[in-house]
Amino acid sequence: MRSLETLTVHGLGQVAEPYRDIVPPIHLATTFERAADGSYPGGRLYARDGSPAYIEAEEVLRQLEGGTQALLFASGHAAATAVLQALDAGERVVAPHSMYWALRKWLLDRAEHGHIQLAFYDNADLDGLRAQLAAAPTRLLWIETPANPTWEVTDIRAAVALAREHGAMTVVDSTVATPVLCQPLALGADIVMHSATKYLNGHSDVVAGALATREDSPLWQRIRAMRNLGGGILGPFEAWLLLRGMRTLHLRVRAACANALRLATELEAHPAISQVLYPGLPSHPGHAVAAAQMSGGFGGMLSIRLKDGEAKARDVAARVQVFKRATSLGSVESLIEHRASVEGEGTRCPPDLLRLSVGIEPADDLLADLRQALAG
Repeated sequence: MRSLETLTVHGLGQVAEPYRDIVPPIHLATTFERAADGSYPGGRLYARDGSPAYIEAEEVLRQLEGGTQALLFASGHAAATAVLQALDAGERVVAPHSMYWALRKWLLDRAEHGHIQLAFYDNADLDGLRAQLAAAPTRLLWIETPANPTWEVTDIRAAVALAREHGAMTVVDSTVATPVLCQPLALGADIVMHSATKYLNGHSDVVAGALATREDSPLWQRIRAMRNLGGGILGPFEAWLLLRGMRTLHLRVRAACANALRLATELEAHPAISQVLYPGLPSHPGHAVAAAQMSGGFGGMLSIRLKDGEAKARDVAARVQVFKRATSLGSVESLIEHRASVEGEGTRCPPDLLRLSVGIEPADDLLADLRQALAG
């Protein structure tokens, strides 16, 4: 039986006739011919409801996550919102305080306009989560772990058990963990979501999203319909690029994990830093849970808080030379961002915090860059 690493490198292992291409061709067609009797011998009607360009990337992700089906979307945000739009009007969602900022804003807007009921819980507080689930009938529990940008860790198995006890389904945003480090479906989650823009693609040249499901539920069929009817589909070339990026997923994630752990360990003692937030550190409050549900590393994301506050944080970001000052995460190059100023009014991110997406450059280069920026 092939390993998941080999699966990811080779995709489905198919070669295309007549030239025996080892790289899959790009399927650009938007529509497909019917037979004389009106049937579809090629199994396809129109690209919006299922382009053949998606087949390999969706199947690789399905197998990586151990799910029954997977779907690609135009962005991570499109994937996430398709789940929530598939709910019935007025159903209740319980979401974490620390989560992707744009989705949090979208949830608040949906709640304000009466489309959903919404409650929040502290990511690592199972007692608080239990109370929120018990407070009112809940349709969906949303989990993000490790959680952007402060990297709290939620115990997926325990949270799923609480959700089931109260009749709720669970969706896990596993963008940062990736299927290399964690498989939420194996821990009981119903659906796992990825911003495939990040680690799955890994080259800062594709915006994409993905979902994988543990079983073919009525909610999953509504999500599939939302992709079709809502039009949040991925282009064929972007699907091809995503599959290309996934071929090096394991190597990139493991390199980023090793670099992030090295940086976190050495920066924890730096005199200008008040706190390093990284689940791989024994000092992190969620370290034990992360070690239990993540295998092979703790991710490539960490944040540092500066003793001298926001002004120092902005100054450090301005002085870096190897790190790039840019939004996003999970690519081969290292990025740094003063997240609070990017999120703007209403942010929950501490103003003294810098978020680091650690890439695959030599760790010595990254440490030297941060040290010279911190010394300024």
